[in-house]
Amino acid sequence: MQLDKVVAYHKALADATRIKLLIMLAEGELNGQELAEKLGVTPATVTHHATKLREASLINERREKNTIYFSLNHYFIKSSASAAEQLIYRNAGTEKEVESMEESSKRLKDSVIRNFFTAEGKLKHIPAQHKKKLIALQHIVSQLTRGQKYTEKEINMFIKGFHDDFATIRREFIMHQFMFRENDIYELNPQEMWAKWETLA
Repeated sequence: MQLDKVVAYHKALADATRIKLLIMLAEGELNGQELAEKLGVTPATVTHHATKLREASLINERREKNTIYFSLNHYFIKSSASAAEQLIYRNAGTEKEVESMEESSKRLKDSVIRNFFTAEGKLKHIPAQHKKKLIALQHIVSQLTRGQKYTEKEINMFIKGFHDDFATIRREFIMHQFMFRENDIYELNPQEMWAKWETLA
């Protein structure tokens, strides 16, 4: 089981200064100088901790001239926070409850694939409903090879085999933690980190 990204998330949180930094960013975007003043540390210290948080995908950065602004990666923080809990409790509950949930999920998944994909496997259109969209995205991304690294061109060509709007789908892969991107190289995340359509109402 690949847990490297889940572990990286928790390692990034294992520091009091980084926790304080995230708490401040929860109120909105701030630049490095503002964070240094609020934390009572040097800008270099902020840069050090921000690098750790960015590498773990907990924060986003944007540059405006010579100033770097930081903001929270809200979706990643929330989805990763629940990943460990889901791992721990995934086998909990009675066997009958698990079977019932699995049957219901399988029926919905089969229905979405049947209604939104052609017989040749092409995606007719991206579902508007969030839950169904996640099912469609998962169906596509599951056909990539775990552990393999892909260039952006390779990912675009792969997606075009399903739908012409490769830019939107590629962005959705990242947004919903199906994949991560580093130095323009794409790779599948562990499944525990994928957005869970099964838990949506």
